[in-house]
Amino acid sequence: MRRGIAATALVATLALAATACGGEDGKQSKGSGGELAGEVTWWDTSTVGSEDKVFKKIAEDFTKKHPKVTVKYVNVPFGDAQNKFKNAAQAGSGAPDVIRSEVAWTPDFADLGYLAPLDGTTALKNEGDFLKQAAASTKYKDKTYAVPQVIDSMGIFYNKKMLKDAGVEVPGTIADLKTAAKKIKEKTGKTGMYLRGDDAYWFLSFLYGEGGDLVDAKNKKITIDNAAGVKAMNVAKDLVTSGAAKTDATDGFDNMQKAFKSGDVAMMINGPWAIADTYAGDQFKDKSNLGIAPVPAGSVKQGAPQGGHNLAVYAGSKNLDASYAFVDYMSSPEVQAQVTKELNLLPTRTSVYAQPDVAKNEIVTFFKPVVEKAVERPWIPETGSLFAPLVTEYTKVLTGQTAPEAGVKNAGDAYRKLLKGWN
Repeated sequence: MRRGIAATALVATLALAATACGGEDGKQSKGSGGELAGEVTWWDTSTVGSEDKVFKKIAEDFTKKHPKVTVKYVNVPFGDAQNKFKNAAQAGSGAPDVIRSEVAWTPDFADLGYLAPLDGTTALKNEGDFLKQAAASTKYKDKTYAVPQVIDSMGIFYNKKMLKDAGVEVPGTIADLKTAAKKIKEKTGKTGMYLRGDDAYWFLSFLYGEGGDLVDAKNKKITIDNAAGVKAMNVAKDLVTSGAAKTDATDGFDNMQKAFKSGDVAMMINGPWAIADTYAGDQFKDKSNLGIAPVPAGSVKQGAPQGGHNLAVYAGSKNLDASYAFVDYMSSPEVQAQVTKELNLLPTRTSVYAQPDVAKNEIVTFFKPVVEKAVERPWIPETGSLFAPLVTEYTKVLTGQTAPEAGVKNAGDAYRKLLKGWN
């Protein structure tokens, strides 16, 4: 494990100090009569321009229940949030009370001692209502360090009109995708798909589709560079070299969204977090033109990664009581239903799926069975760190700088340096 003893001790000291001196720095947790008071700072990592506005309003509505609490909303770019939180927590200054943690970050933060255990607190109400697969990423060493906020997976988004004009069906396999892309090019002059090349999360569907995985955590074995990993990297590379897909090395999400929304490409692989922004595109002013299907299957199976976000409380927060209450509020059935209605994001509570507005939501109807079959990542502290070396190699492979075999070998070598004692 990459546990930093000094950092852990520092945060433990901060947590104790917060308990003893909860009223300092204007962050006091209780006002007169035991009423919650003070300030709660929340770092949100949602998409700017679509999701952030909704989450900011919902977060600030917490004060209707607790008028003596002020919510300080801060949107932190997703790509910066993990390291920014670590740096602030280690320094003992500048960390938020509550952070929206990507599922893979939670065990990492917990291992470092940066998160407050939530068992027995008001943050963890009706724990049995959470989807089993959503709750899995919140546990570390038999304790609960977060509450599931949203759960997601990936599918292939397609422009119904473009596929119809080209006379092709929605591709169910990688082979189908290549065939469809060729016809789309011939009929419309457009590229079949935009393949994001600057984020290794987008590689996982190909890896799982060939029966591979990043690591085998149970047996402490590196698997990214086995035969399945090599094949998956070749599959992704072939989509680009064959002309079935275009890619990039930077600004992948924005470029992908722009290309799809403008009709420059007919398909992309994405998740429910992208729906609100996609509907803003010229091609989807008529929302019915957007189609979503499972990611094309590889030679072994159809495999999409399980993703999502949790809400975690900083161990050094000077307002733990209000922070626990805020997490409870943000993960409540009422708020989750509102988030689904306004952003088409999937709830993490079983009870919410029974609510009429959620049950009839077309996006939820599609993504819920996808999520149920999605492949879980290993919930080890190092999971979040596995992507940095992989994305370097993935980008190099897709842009022709490295061969697929060399790319996965380099990633595997980096993993063995990171995971001491693993084969």
